[in-house]
Amino acid sequence: MSSSRLVPLVLVAVGTDHHPFDRAVDWVESWLRTRLDPVDVLVQYGHSRAPQVARGSALLDHADLQEAMARATVVVCHGGPATITEARRHGRLPICLPRDPARGEHVDDHQMLFARRMGAGGVVRLAQTERELRAALDEALEHPDRFALDSAGDPQGWT
Repeated sequence: MSSSRLVPLVLVAVGTDHHPFDRAVDWVESWLRTRLDPVDVLVQYGHSRAPQVARGSALLDHADLQEAMARATVVVCHGGPATITEARRHGRLPICLPRDPARGEHVDDHQMLFARRMGAGGVVRLAQTERELRAALDEALEHPDRFALDSAGDPQGWT
C-alpha cells in the first residue's frame, strides 16, 4: 500500500500596486530552487516580473485569490492590510514581506511601518530580509500548525 503525500501550496500575493516588487518574486524563486521536497508555489505578481520557476498570474480575481488562500499551507504577502486580513480570515498567519520605497517598490514607507507593528503584535510573521523569508518558509512547511490560526477567533480582531 502506498501513501500519497499532498504537495503543499505556497501562495505569494504581491498586490496590484503599479510599482514592481521583483524582489519578492526573486527571493521566493531563489528559495524554491533550493527545495528538495516538492512544493507548489503560485505567485500573484501584479506589475512585477513573471516568475520563471513558480506558477504565476499577474492578477487573480477575488474568487480565485480566496480559493488559493483557503488551500494554501502558507501565504506570503506584501504589507497591505486587506491582504493580511484576508489571509488571516482563511486561517493563515501570513509571512509579510513589506514593500520598500528605497527600492522603488512603493511611494512611502507605510507598509514597512505597518508590517513591523503587525509583526511585533504577532498578527504576521515579518520577513524583512531574504534570510528571514527563507527561514519562515522552511518553518511553515516543516511546522504548518505554527502558521494556522485558530478558527475560534482572534482577540485582536484580525480574523
